[in-house]
Amino acid sequence: MTILENVPLAPLTTLKVGGPARYFTELKSAAEVAEAVNFARTHDLPLLVLGGGSNLVVSDAGWPGLVLKLAVSGIEERSENGKTLFEVGAGEEWDRFVARAVARNCAGVECLSGIPGSVGGTPVQNVGAYGQEVSETIDSVLVFDLRDRQVRELCAEACEFQYRTSIFNTSERGRFIVLRVTYCLTPGGKPRIEYADLKKHFAGFQQTPSLASTREALRRIRATKAMLITPGDEDCRSAGSFFKNPVLESNQFKDLTQRATAKGLQIPSYPALDAQRKVSAAWLVEHSGFSKGYSSGPVGISRKHALAIVNRGEATAADILGLKDHIQQRVEELWDIRLEPEPVFVGF
Repeated sequence: MTILENVPLAPLTTLKVGGPARYFTELKSAAEVAEAVNFARTHDLPLLVLGGGSNLVVSDAGWPGLVLKLAVSGIEERSENGKTLFEVGAGEEWDRFVARAVARNCAGVECLSGIPGSVGGTPVQNVGAYGQEVSETIDSVLVFDLRDRQVRELCAEACEFQYRTSIFNTSERGRFIVLRVTYCLTPGGKPRIEYADLKKHFAGFQQTPSLASTREALRRIRATKAMLITPGDEDCRSAGSFFKNPVLESNQFKDLTQRATAKGLQIPSYPALDAQRKVSAAWLVEHSGFSKGYSSGPVGISRKHALAIVNRGEATAADILGLKDHIQQRVEELWDIRLEPEPVFVGF
């Protein structure tokens, strides 16, 4: 294990903001994780686990402790009870794993194609898109438990997955370091075509889309929304979707519908949302004065996706938070809904 000092963190995130890490190390095994944890405890340093940096906002002050860059690699595959299990290192690039699963004709993660970041971050946020969530296919998560410094395996039920949450970012935040994730996929399964964008893409197709064609379609769709990382594209300099789609109670949904009707507007509705009374955060943002392409100095909204707050080039973390606060305040004033941010904020 090599410990580096004062390492800039902004280049290691997709948003490209934030200060340096006081100490930094890249880890490739559970043994190295244990060694790094001991170093941090000996020197009384706070820990930050860094994956792909795609869902992260680092403060301008940086991180005063030790940053652990997870680089545990490897994808192992086995068959069990008619399913295919993939054991994937936390440091593996997420989309590389999805490509491998689709190439093996295994269904369950195809709608998550093109999402940036690493495998280790997927159970933390219960990553989801286009009608799929990783909680549907996660079999178990291998973790390093900071409480007793032991490696243990958690079954999916123990992770307590809900919409964009798990024990890793709620009740047990900061306790576990994800080392490896095992996904249980369906060989020869059909792709999930639920969201409007996908249905529109495949409209008129005579045959059921394959997993491969679904993956390709989703990467194209994400590219049109700047949600596929493209070097040099300013609209990709973001943390992805910045706000979660609100899940409303019946009375909240009724109130929102009435407010929209009074303005001559209609709340977007489709099955994937209706099932949970989930409302489009993008619609709320756009109908609160923040259209695609909106700018406020060095920050703004992506020209291709209303939920992506982007760094126009020289933004600071304070600039990002300023726009976040402004959007939240305006949405709450107009629609009486408090948008919850999706990225992880560190060092604030």
